[in-house]
Amino acid sequence: MQDFRVKTFLAVCKTLNYTRAAEKLSLTQPAVSQHIAFLEKEYGAKLFVYQRKKLELTPAGRVLRDALSTMAHDDALLHQHIAEVAHGAKTQLRIGMTLTAGEYVMAAPLAAFLAERPQIRAHVRSGDTKRLLGLMADGEIDCAFVEGLFDKTAYAWDTFRTERLVCICAAGQRPAEKVRSFNDLLGERLILREEGSGSRAVLEGALAQRDLSTSAFADTCVVGSLNIIKIFVAQGLGISFVYEAAVQRELQEGALEVIPLPKESLAHDISFIRLKNSLYEKELRLLYEGLKEAAAANRF
Repeated sequence: MQDFRVKTFLAVCKTLNYTRAAEKLSLTQPAVSQHIAFLEKEYGAKLFVYQRKKLELTPAGRVLRDALSTMAHDDALLHQHIAEVAHGAKTQLRIGMTLTAGEYVMAAPLAAFLAERPQIRAHVRSGDTKRLLGLMADGEIDCAFVEGLFDKTAYAWDTFRTERLVCICAAGQRPAEKVRSFNDLLGERLILREEGSGSRAVLEGALAQRDLSTSAFADTCVVGSLNIIKIFVAQGLGISFVYEAAVQRELQEGALEVIPLPKESLAHDISFIRLKNSLYEKELRLLYEGLKEAAAANRF
């Protein structure tokens, strides 16, 4: 059972504002302050400080937040498991997936995994990496498959698969001159995913390593849907960088082409993330291993 002061602490961690935390919990601000003071006395450390008039976690506060987030998640999962045992309900799995990873990498293995386990009911949530990490911290999902960047010291994680990021153009519109690096593409219009997209973050990181940015291209266009990006590129509106798994059908049908970049090999991991030190690490690893087996058996 989760202590009410722990709920207050986690609410302040999320909002970094005593007033908003009080509103969220239907408490008064003095009550929130008292709960935090109690925890600071209990653990013998300052948990929050004001820096430039903004509330921030101290190093001790971050340690406590990580530990209590895992405990809060496990407490919610324990309530769920007890209800399943008591009422004979199906086992619930709450899984987060970033959009590209979910649609083009994880959907088929998950479907095969669930088809063999009718006792499991899956709830799948989509969003960018930042949103999914927030849902995990709030106990709304148990794990996530993401292609975006995250703090690998803050979570338990495994690599599910490594995917190639390729440069695509409309069929028959590959540049006439041989393209060897990003510099040879700077005269093109670059069609980008929205801020927060994992594939965009990977591309921006690769460009930064070469002292470039997306603004170095002749023009840019931001599109929040991968399917729309593929249509735009197929119509000759520009080039884009996408995971190879996401354009297999279009490449086979001849709507798109890959522009080879012999000097620029881009790849990124699809990672399976969950909270550290969870009581349910064994169950989550069984999910991970089951999906790996399903992907290998069905050649997804």
